[in-house]
Amino acid sequence: MDNSKFKMLTEQPVKKLVLTLALPSVIIMLVTAIYNLTASYFVSYLGTNAVAAIGVIFPMQAIVQAIGFFFGQGAGNYVSRALGAKNHQDAEKMSATAFFSAFFLSALLTIITLLNLTDFARALGATSSILPYAVDYLRFIILAAPFMVISFMLNNLLRFQGAANLALIGIVAGTVLNMGLTPLFIFTFDMGMTGAALATMISQIVSAVLLFVIGNCHKSTVRIKVRNFVFKPAVYKDIIANGSPSLFRQALLSLSTILLNNAAANYGESVIAAISIVGRIVMIASSIVLGVGQGFQPVCGFNYGAKLYHRVLSGFWFTLRFATIFLFIAAICGAVFAPNLISLFGHNDKTVIDVGSHALRFQCIILPFSAWIIVMNMLLQTIGKSMPANILALSRQGLFLIPLLYTIVPLWGVLGIELCTPIADGLTVILTVILGRKTLIELRQKQSVSNN
Repeated sequence: MDNSKFKMLTEQPVKKLVLTLALPSVIIMLVTAIYNLTASYFVSYLGTNAVAAIGVIFPMQAIVQAIGFFFGQGAGNYVSRALGAKNHQDAEKMSATAFFSAFFLSALLTIITLLNLTDFARALGATSSILPYAVDYLRFIILAAPFMVISFMLNNLLRFQGAANLALIGIVAGTVLNMGLTPLFIFTFDMGMTGAALATMISQIVSAVLLFVIGNCHKSTVRIKVRNFVFKPAVYKDIIANGSPSLFRQALLSLSTILLNNAAANYGESVIAAISIVGRIVMIASSIVLGVGQGFQPVCGFNYGAKLYHRVLSGFWFTLRFATIFLFIAAICGAVFAPNLISLFGHNDKTVIDVGSHALRFQCIILPFSAWIIVMNMLLQTIGKSMPANILALSRQGLFLIPLLYTIVPLWGVLGIELCTPIADGLTVILTVILGRKTLIELRQKQSVSNN
């Protein structure tokens, strides 16, 4: 990495730096979220069962994303701190080891799933009427898994190097291609769910190839070379320590979604479809905050590695305020226009619109407070506080949402399904404040010592 990048990350005004680095990440997250919505919109013309199938397959996509984020953030956090401390060789070894490990593990997942497609689809929550759509979709999604993992991994790795603008090219190119191919394959070529999944597979391959070429050819980024791959416990220990919060969070998201789909299946495919649509709408607002938080992470990592703790704290509080204000505005819009938003995907299905509108409004109540969860988790993970980061990663899905599915849903039925996610979010916010307070105090103490 050239010295100018180091100087930029450790000397430029923090607020301006966070927003500058966040812009590419925000665009990446927003474009991806918009694609997910538009894909659901196009698929909705195939019927409620088709929309529900996308929701059913989402947990498998979450597992794929978990692998990519595990290796990407596991290596990226280390690389960011290593570059901040000017240890370029260590950064190269970590990047190569994470890249090839991610590819081989995802290829193994693809083989296992392809041998048991129907069983996997049923386990994910597909009912008999949803199953044909789910199998068609899952087949191509899992074929694309190694490339999806590489895309997520390289996107994170580039972000932590302060090169989110390079990641932007590969991710946006793949997403735009996907948005163009999906209606073409579904309607023009009359390929149905197979067309939607095929479009995703092609775009993920293109995105992964672009990210690899761009990341390996730019002078300011760490190169990924086979000779730098090292199979050492110490390297994997760092990946696990830094990446496990993302892995736990995404794995539990997958598990809780499977359980939620199975619980919703007791009340019909329309309820599954409604919950799936709400999740994708909320993802739009969350993607902006995640993008801004991702702009904060390289600032946090570099300055923590350089022992500039005042800049770490300044970046944290600025990011948190920005995220809270934005989510408050998004929550008001979501609550007011809930039926209109759900009807875009539910069309004339009254159950989808009613259940979706109620669930979205409940989500909007807690949405502004979730900024604490996102930004604090990024701080803890980036500075290597793996224990509290892992607890927070486990809390929303494991400590709260899954138990709620087994308590309030049997008691309250559909209302319980609508309420369990916002209640889990609220409890996670409380836990986040409690766990995060200690870390903020420690950073202030380190700042005082370094000032003296």
